[in-house]
Amino acid sequence: MSSIIHLDQLEKVYRSAEEPVYAVRGVTLDIQKGEFVAIMGTSGSGKSTLMNILGCLDRPTGGSYQLDGVEVSSLSRNQLSDLRNRKIGFIFQNFNLLSRTTALENVELPMLYRRSAMSRREQRDKAMKMLDLVGIGKRAYHTPNQLSGGQQQRVAIARALINDPVLLLADESTGNLDTRTSIEILGIFQRLNDAGITIVMVTHENDVAQYARRIIVMRDGRIRSDTPVTQRLNAEEELKNLPAVDAA
Repeated sequence: MSSIIHLDQLEKVYRSAEEPVYAVRGVTLDIQKGEFVAIMGTSGSGKSTLMNILGCLDRPTGGSYQLDGVEVSSLSRNQLSDLRNRKIGFIFQNFNLLSRTTALENVELPMLYRRSAMSRREQRDKAMKMLDLVGIGKRAYHTPNQLSGGQQQRVAIARALINDPVLLLADESTGNLDTRTSIEILGIFQRLNDAGITIVMVTHENDVAQYARRIIVMRDGRIRSDTPVTQRLNAEEELKNLPAVDAA
C-alpha cells in the first residue's frame, strides 16, 4: 500500500512574548491508503493542531508533511487551498452547512469552488448520487433547519465525498449526536472505508475510536501509542443490540 499521509519529524510551534509553545513535537507517522485511523487525546494533547495541519488548514513550522506524495510545507496559500479542495473531504462536529440552501445545493458547493468541467446537470446528478449513498436522498430539497442532526451530518458526509477525495477527515463528527445516530454515522464511515476510502477521525471518546481499525493516542504534542484495534466494533451489529425506538 502507498502512504496517503507521511509525516517526518513534524513540529508546530507557536511563538509568544514569553516562551515558545510546542503544540506538535517531532511527530513521525504514516497512514496508508484505505486505513481508518482514530486520533485521540485530551485537550492540549496536540490532536486538533495535528488535524488542522493534515487538513492543510495550518502549516507546520518544522519537519515534512506529504499528502498523497505532495510536499505540503512548500506550497503557497492558493496551492494549499487547491490541494485541500482536490484531495480532502472534511466532516465537522457542527456540520457547517449553509442554512438557507437545500441539502442538494450544500453538496454541490465544493464542485463550484473546484471549477469542475462537469455540466450543471452532471454536477446535480453527482450530488444526488452522493446523497443517495449516505441514505438521505429523499431529503435532497430540504434545508438544514428541516433536518435532524443525524440527517445534517449525512449531508455533510455527502458534501465531503463530492470531489472524490483521497482522504476524509472527521473532527469529533459524532459529538453532537445521540447514541443511535452516532453509531449510524460510524456505520457510514465503516462502509466507506470498506469501499477503500481513507479516513482519519479525531475523537476524545474511546468507544467511538473502537469503530476504527487503528488508534493513535497523543499527549503533550507527541504520539504516545499507535495500536491496531483488535476487537473492532461493528456498527451494524451494535445497532441491533440497542433498545428499540418507541414510535412517536
